[in-house]
Amino acid sequence: MTTVLYVPRDSSAVSLGADAVADAIRKEASSRKLDIKVVRNGSRGMFSHEPMVEVATSAGRIAYGPVAASDVASMFEANFLDGREHRLRLGIADEIPWLKSQTRLTFARAGVTDPLSLDDYVANGGYRGLARAIEIGAAEVVAEVTKSGLRGRGGAGFPTGIKWKTAADAAATPKYVVCNADEGDSGTFSDRMVMEGDPFVLIEGMTIAALAIGATQGYIYLRSEYPHALRALTEALETALLKNYLGANVLGTGKSFELEIRLGAGAYICGEETAMLESIEGRRGMVRFKPPIPAIEGLFGKPTLVNNVVSFATVPIIIERGAEFFRDFGAGNSRGTIPFQLAGNAKHPGLIETSMGVTLRELIYEYGGGTASGRPVRAVQVGGPLGAYFTESMLDVAMDFESVAARGGILGHGGVVVFDDTVDMARMARYAMEFCANESCGKCTPCRIGSIRGTEVIDDIINRRKPGENLEVLRDLCDTMKYGSLCALGGLTPLPVLSALKYFPEDFGLAARDVDFIGDDLTISTSGAGNSHAIA
Repeated sequence: MTTVLYVPRDSSAVSLGADAVADAIRKEASSRKLDIKVVRNGSRGMFSHEPMVEVATSAGRIAYGPVAASDVASMFEANFLDGREHRLRLGIADEIPWLKSQTRLTFARAGVTDPLSLDDYVANGGYRGLARAIEIGAAEVVAEVTKSGLRGRGGAGFPTGIKWKTAADAAATPKYVVCNADEGDSGTFSDRMVMEGDPFVLIEGMTIAALAIGATQGYIYLRSEYPHALRALTEALETALLKNYLGANVLGTGKSFELEIRLGAGAYICGEETAMLESIEGRRGMVRFKPPIPAIEGLFGKPTLVNNVVSFATVPIIIERGAEFFRDFGAGNSRGTIPFQLAGNAKHPGLIETSMGVTLRELIYEYGGGTASGRPVRAVQVGGPLGAYFTESMLDVAMDFESVAARGGILGHGGVVVFDDTVDMARMARYAMEFCANESCGKCTPCRIGSIRGTEVIDDIINRRKPGENLEVLRDLCDTMKYGSLCALGGLTPLPVLSALKYFPEDFGLAARDVDFIGDDLTISTSGAGNSHAIA
């Protein structure tokens, strides 16, 4: 009887030696004349235990980790193929508390299935959403997405259903569906994990979107730094086309949908949807003026639906199970689940999919186990490099769009980066301005010049060169960037800068009274689209 083992092919696991572990398992089994099959699955996102090897037994899949190639011989000696005890044995994978306490909807198959096996995907619930979409028709699909309360998981949190209806109602043709897979925020990796660990769910979600709005062509705009995702997506697209899930006659419906990959060239700004469209068209990635919005006039001047990877990957289960099923999860106007990505100085970093409304403290301590260094948490950045810094006293904030915004932050892509008490927050504030200067497309003056000047002003404050005057300059500069920038890169850069100054003035050589002007009446835009709230 063949024993099936699972060794992740996810790039995070590969970076920790998963390929060597898989080779060692094959060689050891061969030398012992044991009949095994090694499946290269995705990662379950429990990075502190990667590479995590699972063996299928009558009791379920037994996990071992983190496994090094040098551990393999001792695991065979301990009869791990039968799920026996070993110092690396974690127990039944689905019963590991870190995983069992999550609510995995979008990531239900991540780490479970062979990501490149269409049969495996279908056997585990894949393409049921597309089948129902074909059954209920385009208008009802748009209605289901709208009723579900799904909001964009790429940063701004815009209601997905509104985007879909706008594109569906647009009269011009042809129409396009574009997936923004240019995942460039520090500390985020959920898009990558979908593409490497369950690529068919992205393809299915985009196909549902195409049928819903009447699009015939789609593009996945993938960052060039994701070669593993490129290989997985390329093979999955070829398989889907071969099996008529894509192409001129999708599942015999008479509807056509072609899907291609376009590689970026490493520009962070191309994560902004209009700069991404410019790049796909073959031009330099620069932000467009809006209006018109892409749903009306986007790629090649035609109606274009743009969502990110996780947004599209969430659609199949919404259509399969219905809008109410998805709405049952979440809090307030933040419905459903979201994959939080815990990184930085965390003992157990990784991907945690759970209902919106979980607290930041629960993510850091219950899932993350506190800091990897064992030192106290001092600051947490939520929402990527443009997100605000939260203090340890603010960790009870609920992680949903409204609650995070009420505390002066953005939920963004769900990234959570932890810092212990050794962090220099003045350096982190300076980094935010420097990052903006390096990544600006250069089209608008507030972002292009403001970020450079902001770096200089923060240096002056740190070095005690006219700190009072320079604080006033920095305040005015942040206002100019916030209100005058064309997109969120310049518009949101003040968030990390001002939150660092507000909560950690001592790192700038200042007393709290020196930064009193950063009071609760200072508004910071959360979306670059006119919405604002106070730093609280």
